[in-house]
Amino acid sequence: MNLGANQPFRIIIAGAIAVGGANVAAHTASIPGTKTETILVGSSYAELLGLEVLLGNHEANVAVAKASPKQLEKLSNLMHAKNRCGGFELLPSETDHAQAEVILGSMLTQISKTRLEEAKLKEFKSSSSMQVRPEIVQAFEHVSPEAQRQWVEKISSFNTRYHNSSTRNAHVEWMVETLQNIASQSSLEIVIDRISHNRTNQDSVRARIVGKTRPNEIVGLGGHFDSTVGWFSNDRRSPGADDNASGSANILEAFRIMSQMAQPERTIEFFWYAAEEIGLVGSAEIAQAYKREDKDVVAVLQLDMTLEPGSGPMVIASMEDFTSPWLRELLVDANRTYDLGLSIIADECGYGCSDHASWFRQGYSTLMPFESSFREMNRDIHTEADTITNAANFEHSSTFTKIALIFAGELANSDRRAP
Repeated sequence: MNLGANQPFRIIIAGAIAVGGANVAAHTASIPGTKTETILVGSSYAELLGLEVLLGNHEANVAVAKASPKQLEKLSNLMHAKNRCGGFELLPSETDHAQAEVILGSMLTQISKTRLEEAKLKEFKSSSSMQVRPEIVQAFEHVSPEAQRQWVEKISSFNTRYHNSSTRNAHVEWMVETLQNIASQSSLEIVIDRISHNRTNQDSVRARIVGKTRPNEIVGLGGHFDSTVGWFSNDRRSPGADDNASGSANILEAFRIMSQMAQPERTIEFFWYAAEEIGLVGSAEIAQAYKREDKDVVAVLQLDMTLEPGSGPMVIASMEDFTSPWLRELLVDANRTYDLGLSIIADECGYGCSDHASWFRQGYSTLMPFESSFREMNRDIHTEADTITNAANFEHSSTFTKIALIFAGELANSDRRAP
């Protein structure tokens, strides 16, 4: 690896593209809060708020429900009061009972699949099948807590990254320019896309390092790039340093470092999703488009909040609901093999707590490590106080960049996939 070398490069800037059938030039956004919406949400929350449930399943704790603008606001406030990101997924407003059966049926199938996978892993569990890759160890030398701090400072310096603000895409434009600058110093084939959506006028960003021998096999890493201080944040100050400038910065750092490494065998895609805070909008449309196009997504990593070690430095959580057992085991193996020094807590955060849920619902393997146990997470998120405080720990946060490097480096250069 030769970081910073002046090498020839090939970069493709694809510009704006659309997912979900949106028209780039003139798509229309359905802004939540202006009409009755259909959502996928925890069944316990649907009952608590008296939502009209089309279909639900208590065992999986998910329900397809109708919510009025006032109920959506109450649901959002409830999620924010519990310091939860997202907490539900927006579905097409016209979803009926028959379509709800399909949605719930596919969810239950995916949950059953993970349970069988977990049983299989327990039956054939070995000490570790992961071996140290020298190129990943070398990449660790370029992981810097100070670089993580600088990225978080920059991203949280935007007045707001709320999806419906007057500057909803200012941070997106900055990210595209930053990625272009990084890519211009790489010898790899890199494609940068700005992705427009149906349900919001905020865009997502994707950077692709194209695979050498199996470019159609995709390893994904992502985090949501928006911020909020409530359902009608509009132009109110919303720094979102931990939620989620931190995870966005980890993904950016992983891309920066990997852009100077050898070309991977599989394609690696890095995502910064739009409008997660109002119902996983960006990631849901992207995951649906990938499923519709039958894309071979091997696995997806979600980084959402990595900055405040509420359970103690180097103590992180691995969310076990709506994630994949084989990837959770991979995280444990990575910690042991690369001596990351982490203590990993098993935890749950409920349906729709972050963008991994969008991919899980479409049948893809997902992993979500988190800054602490859910109970001990940063309590200042979704407020103007979500800034870089004395509780921030950039050594702790930069470890998630190492996790991203292992995740991408291991999966993009092996035959690993779900058992």
